[in-house]
Amino acid sequence: ILYPIGYTSHTMKKIILSTTLIFASTLIAAEFNKTIKGVAPADVLISCEDAGTWKFNIESIKPSSEVGELIVKLENDEPATPPKFTVALTIPQVNISHRWVPAFFDTMIPPDWMAKCPSNLASWMPLYTFYSESGENQLTVSSSEVKRLVEFHGGVREEGSILPIKFNFFTKKEMPIKSYSVTVRYDWRKKHYSEIIPETAEWMTKTANLEIADVPDAAFDPLYSTWYCFHQNVFADQIEKECAIAAKLGMKVLIVDDGWETEDTNRGYAFNGDWEVSKMRFPDMASHVKKVQALGMKYMVWYSVPFVGKNSKNYERFKGKYLAEVNHEGAAILDPRFPEVREFLISTYEKALKEWNIDGFKLDFIDAFRGKNDKLRGNGRDIDTVPEAVDRLMKDVYSRLNAIKPGILIEFRQAYVGPGIRQYGNMMRVGDCPGNFTANRIGIAKLRMTSGKSAVHADMLEWNPGETTESAARNVINCLFSVIQYSMMLRDLPPEHLKMIDAWLKFTVKHRSALLKGGFKPHFAESDYLLLEGWDDKERIFTVHADSLTVKVPNDNRATYIVNATAADSLVIELAKKPAKVEVYNTLSEKVGETTANEGLNRIKCPVSGYIVLH
Repeated sequence: ILYPIGYTSHTMKKIILSTTLIFASTLIAAEFNKTIKGVAPADVLISCEDAGTWKFNIESIKPSSEVGELIVKLENDEPATPPKFTVALTIPQVNISHRWVPAFFDTMIPPDWMAKCPSNLASWMPLYTFYSESGENQLTVSSSEVKRLVEFHGGVREEGSILPIKFNFFTKKEMPIKSYSVTVRYDWRKKHYSEIIPETAEWMTKTANLEIADVPDAAFDPLYSTWYCFHQNVFADQIEKECAIAAKLGMKVLIVDDGWETEDTNRGYAFNGDWEVSKMRFPDMASHVKKVQALGMKYMVWYSVPFVGKNSKNYERFKGKYLAEVNHEGAAILDPRFPEVREFLISTYEKALKEWNIDGFKLDFIDAFRGKNDKLRGNGRDIDTVPEAVDRLMKDVYSRLNAIKPGILIEFRQAYVGPGIRQYGNMMRVGDCPGNFTANRIGIAKLRMTSGKSAVHADMLEWNPGETTESAARNVINCLFSVIQYSMMLRDLPPEHLKMIDAWLKFTVKHRSALLKGGFKPHFAESDYLLLEGWDDKERIFTVHADSLTVKVPNDNRATYIVNATAADSLVIELAKKPAKVEVYNTLSEKVGETTANEGLNRIKCPVSGYIVLH
């Protein structure tokens, strides 16, 4: 459909097209601007300063009265570098007090000059929510582009308290292509952000045509990790001793982290890349794996995927096939656009799987595939862009490993946890936050809202053995709505700490459905999620993280568990139903009292790190 053309006083001609809800334009201009009405709470401007010979085809769709989508298509007769373009709108800051982003940032709305949030395949995701003080969504914006770099801007402009919100595409020079398509979605339904965000993440998955990896039940099993307790100083016999204790406590999976492949303990990755077992540390790897599995635990092994250390034998082998040298890590970053690089990595994992009969992999540093050579093409590279090559690599890793051992476990961690990454991993872990249970809780809440049915894992737990049992337990109960990874030296813990771990492990297994697989509502994002809620058909579970915060118990027939994650010895609940019998338990799951809660407000005595059950 051709539209009237008007010209501005700019040096370059500016195309202005009339507005429709469903339309297409294939006009060519140096500068392109198009305003779309009705698809969002405000007019949306699609602009490109230098379109050149690129043709823009745009379609708008209204799935509902408060949801709109814009499909932006670019086409060119010959392969060419795609132009930078922007999809933007501006709304008043009315009943908008907070901004939710997938990264580890807080929920403040920044000024517009510092409101940039980038995402790509291996770093976060283009999904952002502006919401009110009550948690009600005012506008959620998202993009179907989950592989390439997308720059989001959304902050307050001082002049008039307005929110300019935009996505920038192709802000960095890309390899030549002939066509491109992306969909931008606007959702201003007045629902709680905990409903809108998961629905939007699911929309991104479907719109991008992603096939999510299978999630075996083992991905939800309690886990022991060697990282914080051993770091690189791992030895087969010491791991076996720890696993004997872990297995008795109910842990079902082991991750052996960095150290198994090197005798160096200076951190960094100078000795990575050969992936040969240290005979000093693991004299017989296959036999060792078998011993751990005999305890009833699955065995996973860590790999730093992109790194080839300068002290490895393979460093010279891949010269000319690196994206960058990372001198402070003593390593180089492989370029996955080379088929021989991808085959090297995949065959390395296949060899380990077959020879050692392990059960899974912790594949680390997927977000490090970048560097000064990522714009080069040809010369043996069979894929033009790095994100596409990483996607191809990881899809092949998952399919080939899963073909050998169906139900293979693969763990990724923040920031590479978006929809694209879920195609080849089934365990999404919070980024490193040692000794910080608040950061762990925040990361868990965010991952639970964006990870669909993938298993969400806490960062590994550690605490000082000198802590009181109740204080140590707060590390655990802040992570109840995730799969808990323990990384304490179990043999060195006081007996009471072990009893506490045992009690909470039993609790998480017994209530797995409500904690990990049912409904989930994280309250008060702006206050670091001080109340978390999960449920299934039979029970409802709350964890409370602030003294005097009122827990409103819904009027239904579910048994209700309220866990005291505060430093106080009581809980405040508001009962919307008839009087309930209340049982009180300490952090060792020992019953220490009974009482009755009446309709309305109640303050119930409850030990620190204990819980109450309402029947």
